[in-house]
Amino acid sequence: MAPNMVIKNMPFKVGQTVAIAGTNTPDAASFSVNIGHNDETLALHLNPRFDASGDKYTIVCNSKKHGMWEQEVRPGGFCFFRGQNFKIIIKLTCGAFLITLPNGFQFTFPNRFCSDEYSYFCFDGDASIRSIQIY
Repeated sequence: MAPNMVIKNMPFKVGQTVAIAGTNTPDAASFSVNIGHNDETLALHLNPRFDASGDKYTIVCNSKKHGMWEQEVRPGGFCFFRGQNFKIIIKLTCGAFLITLPNGFQFTFPNRFCSDEYSYFCFDGDASIRSIQIY
């Protein structure tokens, strides 16, 4: 799957929050939000799946190190709708990403690389990203 949008050299540091607003396509199968150092080293791969890879209405999180996927985490809380707007809020701490989904459901995913800054963002799949705000 080719990336829809890649942003490089946009620092996202421990203590900061990124708010990502977008819209799912009417026939969305899945989309992903990726944060890391580059496309081979992703600290967070957040992948809501409407119907993809054998999963229905599931969120899959993972990290990728040197191009190799690590251990998947499935936090639950799927709350996305085809053809609808969404907003995802992600706070970076030393130990984890604190993720808030559109319905307010929160979960954490470990900051497995323990980096205090990431500057690579990539968005894939069946969603268009309208805005990205770091604060």
